[in-house]
Amino acid sequence: MLGRAALRGALAGLAGTAAMTLGEKVEQSLTHRPDSYVPARTLTAVTTRRRLPESARPLVRNHLMHWGTGALVGALRGVWAASGLRGWRASAWHTSVRLATDQTLENATGVGSPPWTWSRRDQVVDVGGKAVYSFVTGAVADLLVPLAPDRNRSGSAPPRRS
Repeated sequence: MLGRAALRGALAGLAGTAAMTLGEKVEQSLTHRPDSYVPARTLTAVTTRRRLPESARPLVRNHLMHWGTGALVGALRGVWAASGLRGWRASAWHTSVRLATDQTLENATGVGSPPWTWSRRDQVVDVGGKAVYSFVTGAVADLLVPLAPDRNRSGSAPPRRS
């Protein structure tokens, strides 16, 4: 059952990634912020231990990391939904998981820099994008993933019998 929940959560994560990407494109049309290739540089560093130059624009790797991370972190949200962790509160917590996943990989590989060193605009854009991702992912996961049979409707475990 958890495998199906993870798979459905991964699909929800792809929907969340699509929403985040659309939001980023709208934001970029207003702010003229260029595309980021940090996902591609991170994927390259994780898989090969090599660093791509800042000038590199590997579009395929960028999409692999962007969509792959969305699906992977979405799988977790699907398991949460099956376990009774649902609704806006779960999506708010999930935003932190998505941010932490990206920051851990980017900073562990030396590709990124800590968010507190970024401009305020970059912080708002990143957190906002990840929030859009998590709330859309959560809404879709909560629709696609049934509650596990051992969970009651309130989202808590049934009372234990001694």
